[in-house]
Amino acid sequence: MQLETIKAFCDLISLGSFSKAAEANQLSQPTVTRFVHLLEERLGGQLIDRSKRPLQPTELGRAYFEGCKTLLEQFTELEVSLRQKHSERALIVHVAAIYSVGLGDMGQYVERFESENPNAKVQIEYLHPDDVYQRVHDDLADFGLVSFPCRSRELIVMCWREEEMVVVCAPKHSLASMMRVNPARLAGEKYVAFDKKLAIRREVDRFLRDHGVRTEVAFEFDSIENIKKAVEVGTGFAILPEPTIRQETKAGTLLGLRLEGANMVRPLGIIHRRQHRLSSATLAFIELLRANGASPKNHEHHQA
Repeated sequence: MQLETIKAFCDLISLGSFSKAAEANQLSQPTVTRFVHLLEERLGGQLIDRSKRPLQPTELGRAYFEGCKTLLEQFTELEVSLRQKHSERALIVHVAAIYSVGLGDMGQYVERFESENPNAKVQIEYLHPDDVYQRVHDDLADFGLVSFPCRSRELIVMCWREEEMVVVCAPKHSLASMMRVNPARLAGEKYVAFDKKLAIRREVDRFLRDHGVRTEVAFEFDSIENIKKAVEVGTGFAILPEPTIRQETKAGTLLGLRLEGANMVRPLGIIHRRQHRLSSATLAFIELLRANGASPKNHEHHQA
C-alpha cells in the first residue's frame, strides 16, 4: 500500500473532511474517496461511518488511523534524520502562536535558537487562539503557544510563564495620575474588552466580578492591537498583559498602572498533541523558551 494512500486517509480523519484532505495532499476529492474504498476492500471492513456529519471513523477506522499515524510519524522522523546527516537542508520547527506572543521577545528567542542550531529554522504562524488549537490538533504545528491553556485528553500542556496584568489607559485618562489602581476605582469606567469568546475575557470579567466592579463595556475586540488603539484614543481603560504594552509605554502613548491590593496574571502555556512525536530541534526550542520565559514554579510538566 502506497504511503500517499495512507497519508490521505490519516488527513481525512484528522481534518474530518474529504475536501480538506484532498487539498492537504494536492489531490482531487474523488481520488481521496477512491483511496478509502481501496483501503476498505483491502481490510475487509468499513473505515468511515458515512451516516454521521461531520464524518466519523468506525472502530476499525480508528484503529487503522492510530497505527498508520504512528508509522507516518516514524517515517517522517527517519527522513528528517537522514536529511540532517547528509545535506545542509534546515530542520524546521513549526510553531502556532496567539498574536500577542509576538508582541514580546519571540524574535530574540528565534534568533538565539537559530544561531545555536545552524541546521534548524523556526517558523511561527500567528493566529486566533481557536486556530492555534486546530493547527496543533491537525499536526500542522509541532506545538502551540496560548494563554490560559485548555486541557484535554489529546493535549500535553506545559506551563511557560506568567505575565502581570495591568490597567492600561491613555495619558489624558482620569486614571492616568495614579501610580497604582485599586480595582474598586474602575467601577463605572468605560472598559475596552476582549471578545466574549476568548478565555482571557472570561478571566478578566471574573476578576472584576470578584472585586465587585461593574464597568461599561465600550468596545470588544479579539486582538490586543485593536484594544490598544481604542484605548490610545481615549475610549476607555483596558486590562492587558504588561509585556504587550512596553513599546507604547516607552513611546508615551499608553500608561500601564499596577493593580493595588490585588494580583492578576496571564498564564502562557505550550501545548502539543500527546501522539505527536517531537523532533530533537523542537524539544530544544521548547527548552530554550521555558528556561528563559518561566519562573521556577512554572517548570513542572503537566499532562492533561
